Amino acid sequence: MESGAEQITVWSLFLTADPIVKIVMLILAVASIWSWAVAVDKWLQFGDLEQHARKFEREFWSGRSLDEMEDRSDRPRDALSRVYAAAAREWREARRVGVAGENAQLMLDRVDRLMAAQVSREMGRASRNLGVLATVGASSPFIGLFGTVWGIMNAFTDIASQQQTNLAVVAPGIAEALFATALGLVAAIPAVIFYNKFTGDLDRFGDRLDTFSDEVAARLSRRLSERP
Repeated sequence: MESGAEQITVWSLFLTADPIVKIVMLILAVASIWSWAVAVDKWLQFGDLEQHARKFEREFWSGRSLDEMEDRSDRPRDALSRVYAAAAREWREARRVGVAGENAQLMLDRVDRLMAAQVSREMGRASRNLGVLATVGASSPFIGLFGTVWGIMNAFTDIASQQQTNLAVVAPGIAEALFATALGLVAAIPAVIFYNKFTGDLDRFGDRLDTFSDEVAARLSRRLSERP
């Protein structure tokens, strides 16, 4: 019994598994590695977004004038500076041709639309590859379940062919079936956790961009009202 137990290991389960179950295991292993790679990349990405956003907001509210901030907008390297650059280009053009009365309101409307478009692009950039986590989290349990069903079918086939129901006959098939289930959960659970976390981060980042856009629009409106 002890030697038989020693033979059933993770590696031996994979090597002795049915080819279909083996393919299922490989798919789940690749999916798990892929989801972890995406999770690490998104973790670093959202960390950078938060760091750069705080830095730009400090500069924006540090008392620097819009003219001074325009120098920064010529070299946008992060999300908030790119949103601001979209407004700064329109503001620069408006100053060149002159704005007053109704033209000022039209300029502010254009600024709002340009910043909204840039916010949409930044959100698309920040959400890239989140679909991988959603797909892995949703599909892995079912892929593992398919391997489980196939492994149990093999166990019953062995029982029918050998006409024996002792543990030595059914254990390998059931073990590989349960191993496929475990791999499905191992791939799905972290993917779902990371997807929920990064979705929350994305929502907060979107709110931050929208709030910043409103602040820029308000500052431009105040600047226009101060112009003679």
